[in-house]
Amino acid sequence: MENIEWLRPARGVTYDVLAGGPDDGLPVLLVHGNCSSAEFWLPLIRRLPDGLRVVAPHLRGYGRSEAAPVDATRGLRDFADDVAALLDDRVLFPRGGPVVAAGHSMGCGVVMQMLVDHPGRFASVLLEAPLSPYGFGGTRDLDGTPTTADFAGTGGGGANPDFVARIEAADRSDEARTSPLSVLRSLYVADPASLGDDEQLLLTTMLSTAIGEDNYPGDSKPADSWPFFGPGDRGVLNAMAPNHFNVADALVDAAQKPPIVWVRGERDVIVSDTSLFDRAYLGSIGAVPDWPGADACPPQPMVGQTRAVLQRYAASGGSYREIVYDNCGHSPHVERPAEFAAELLSLVDTRPTDREHL
Repeated sequence: MENIEWLRPARGVTYDVLAGGPDDGLPVLLVHGNCSSAEFWLPLIRRLPDGLRVVAPHLRGYGRSEAAPVDATRGLRDFADDVAALLDDRVLFPRGGPVVAAGHSMGCGVVMQMLVDHPGRFASVLLEAPLSPYGFGGTRDLDGTPTTADFAGTGGGGANPDFVARIEAADRSDEARTSPLSVLRSLYVADPASLGDDEQLLLTTMLSTAIGEDNYPGDSKPADSWPFFGPGDRGVLNAMAPNHFNVADALVDAAQKPPIVWVRGERDVIVSDTSLFDRAYLGSIGAVPDWPGADACPPQPMVGQTRAVLQRYAASGGSYREIVYDNCGHSPHVERPAEFAAELLSLVDTRPTDREHL
């Protein structure tokens, strides 16, 4: 599928958007995750049929989109409202909606927020390695109970400063474990060989991340509880912190409930009940000192939380399927592109055709 690059406005932000396929094709929206860009979807887009209208925006602060500030106090709504505005753009979506939507990692949070705040926009949804509906880090059980009142250990202070500096310096080396290329190989996928000829392309998407307190990683505030930092009010990581992003109950109570397919890799180390990005889990394995113990600060059960919320979603009138790929990490559409494309196309094939366009 040939992709055309468009510069389009959305809520005062200039977005760079990849769009391909005929104007009258069934619309498919792809929302990328953190430290990547729309081009992270290219291994999938190449496998999609030409008859679809596929649209993949670079979110604000990623790719070639404007690095507009992210107001973390709104959770992921800055992203979600921007993408909802793009859905109204008839240059990108000549046919209108509803659309089939797929999100990856943080992008799933954007899609979930849109499902809550912008009902009727989605015919069906594919969530790939989604962050928990209760946010990232700082919760202790399947009900999303905050671990501490100050949400310690979450937000912008959790980013590795050397990794952040290497993104800002556009470091393409693999000389350190914290270099973006090393992180791509070891944490984004289970098998670095799965990156193949796309390795440098995918690295470029990581290096496109805008760095700063208004973007990635965001600001941080001191906390009284271990590990003694908490979420700030600006930037990407704070937008996913559980004090700012929690859509669990709203998702269950959503006015319209499109079918959801949840795809994840069994060896995902980013979104996991044993996440290497969760300070509580790192403390439990001795990687961060002075962990106060499992009673005071247990690891977040990210996968279990998502399953529990989707079970409630199904019980209240929706539906979902969980698909787990063995020997696969955080990026199934890169590691298992043919199987992932088949799952997405199954949603396209079952998409209602008699619903009124928005």
